[in-house]
Amino acid sequence: MSESIQDIYVTGLVNARAVETQAIQLLSRQVERLESYPEMEAVLRRHISESEAQRDRLDQLLEELGTSSSTLKDMVTGLMANAAALGHAVAPDEVIKNSLANYAFEHYEIATYQSLLTLADMAGHGAAAPALQQSLSEEERMAQWCADHLDATTRRYVQLRVTGQKAGV
Repeated sequence: MSESIQDIYVTGLVNARAVETQAIQLLSRQVERLESYPEMEAVLRRHISESEAQRDRLDQLLEELGTSSSTLKDMVTGLMANAAALGHAVAPDEVIKNSLANYAFEHYEIATYQSLLTLADMAGHGAAAPALQQSLSEEERMAQWCADHLDATTRRYVQLRVTGQKAGV
């Protein structure tokens, strides 16, 4: 049995919504532990708000198509995010590991929104383009911030570590 383009598009939206749930959980665990990195904390808090808005936009698109998100996918991705955050929390270089993971995760989200734009076009849901493009732009901006600040974060971590201060977070 073959799927319709619409079915494939809806699955993509549901999956993207689960990814946003994962992002919110992951970043929420990180901001709780960034006392030595106030600028990063502020940027991540802003991006959590953006991710919540992205999730809301995806909910709206799903509603327009007469469907909704998957509670099971949201639960599983949320658990995965919390497990990943816990895995990094025990590392002395947690902030570096999180920075690398965030950079990679942002690019995953960028690819997700690029694919959704294509799927929306193919499914004849052109009205979705502005919402998807807004989310894509937010993810691109966050990925660029991650790239632009990796050097400074690494230097701060090393500076704190070699002077015996709390450096991980």
